Amino acid sequence: MTFIRHLLFAVSLVFAGAAFALDLDSAKSQGLVGEQPNGYLGVVKATSEAVELVSDVNEKRREAYQRIARENGISLEQVANLAGQKAIEKTPSGEYVKTPTGQWVTK
Repeated sequence: MTFIRHLLFAVSLVFAGAAFALDLDSAKSQGLVGEQPNGYLGVVKATSEAVELVSDVNEKRREAYQRIARENGISLEQVANLAGQKAIEKTPSGEYVKTPTGQWVTK
């Protein structure tokens, strides 16, 4: 149960916007960034703000995934992939997600 609680926390980080000039929700709705199967955010259309946002969000995600993996005795990759799957499932229609073959598509 602890693993699930931690994973849900990590997934909530996926959707949490930070105080950036461009916030996560805006970047997603504008089609600048999207969710990837590997649990990390990706740049769909490169702008300096989008690249900075992705870097910052992914650093926070990696830290959360590492903590969850360590606490549950599983790999970082396992946590990240599960979080990516959950994030893609929760992505609203019209926003970008990356397919396992590497293509950006709108959901």
